[in-house]
Amino acid sequence: MTMAMHAAGLRMFRGSHLAALPCLQRLGCAAAFARGLTTVAYGRPGIKRIAANMSSTSSQRGYPAQRSAANMSSTSSQRGYPARKSEPWTRLTHQERRPQWVAYNPRTMRPPPLSTDTNSMKILSWNVNGLQTMVQSGFSADELVGRENFDVLCLQETHLEERNVDLFKNLVPEYDYTYWSCSVARFGYSGTAVISRVQPISVQYGLGIPEHDQEGRLITLEFDDFYLVNAYIPNSGRGLRRLNYRVDDWDPCFSDFIKKLECSKPVIVAGDLNCARESIDIHNPQAKTEAAGFTIEERESFEENFTSKGLIDTFRKQHPNAVAYTFWGENQRITNKGWRLDYFLASESIADKVHDSYTLPDVSLSDHSPIGLVLKL
Repeated sequence: MTMAMHAAGLRMFRGSHLAALPCLQRLGCAAAFARGLTTVAYGRPGIKRIAANMSSTSSQRGYPAQRSAANMSSTSSQRGYPARKSEPWTRLTHQERRPQWVAYNPRTMRPPPLSTDTNSMKILSWNVNGLQTMVQSGFSADELVGRENFDVLCLQETHLEERNVDLFKNLVPEYDYTYWSCSVARFGYSGTAVISRVQPISVQYGLGIPEHDQEGRLITLEFDDFYLVNAYIPNSGRGLRRLNYRVDDWDPCFSDFIKKLECSKPVIVAGDLNCARESIDIHNPQAKTEAAGFTIEERESFEENFTSKGLIDTFRKQHPNAVAYTFWGENQRITNKGWRLDYFLASESIADKVHDSYTLPDVSLSDHSPIGLVLKL
């Protein structure tokens, strides 16, 4: 990052909200962008045209074909799950099949929506596996907003370069606060973004540690009641070549970062954490113990650095026996042979305010499905 960019980023910090956290006064990511502090009218190249064509082709592009509300049950229509003949995620394909385990079905296992007079925030998180590719494949932001009516959208693996960010600044209409972090160590790799219709108090990029902040993996937004951390934790990679880096360096530093934030406010971590933390979270655990994302070292690190330090796995708290996946390998979604790699982790002090933690397995434009969190404020 040039000194000019660094100075521009520091101007984003408003007031004295982070005075108690010296580490949060450092801006470590070399290609971080603060979007939305000033509203600018940009066009949305290709997006409107794609959205206009979505209604007739949505079922082919990863969105289930829509049916009229009259043909849906009231519960399904309220929750945005149109009826489908084939819902592979409702089939229990886990090879262990313990008696108490059931396949997660968001149509039937989500709580009723909150009343309209309840103050709340809905957050979505989604590893898009290349934002430009997903848009070209038919992603409709308008349709996702219409279905989920989210307040904040966290994206991982955007694969964007600094020069491409402006093309996506207005990806979601009327969400004026957008923040982008791009990898400078390797172009077209990693990357995170947050798109919000709620203005945050402050924004930070990275951990504040230069050696960890070159891949655009972390964006932290401060809201009135909590910090939201959008995270894309490093994958251990083929041959586990980055395993030691992940469990010895990244995870402990990320854990320390979260604990410092918690000195001021509760924390919600959203994102692809690249670990199926328990055997229930992967369809074939016995065959995957040496695979990145399910090694003993990664699972022990997850426990040591996150869950044992008070971060609550909100989905597992709500659904202790539900088999649900958020990632599928090539051609494996149809057979529901997947992994749960995407999480909302919450500080203990705010975990009881979670109304719903859920997945959207029918949205299939990426190899990951979106996940959602409804938080009472």
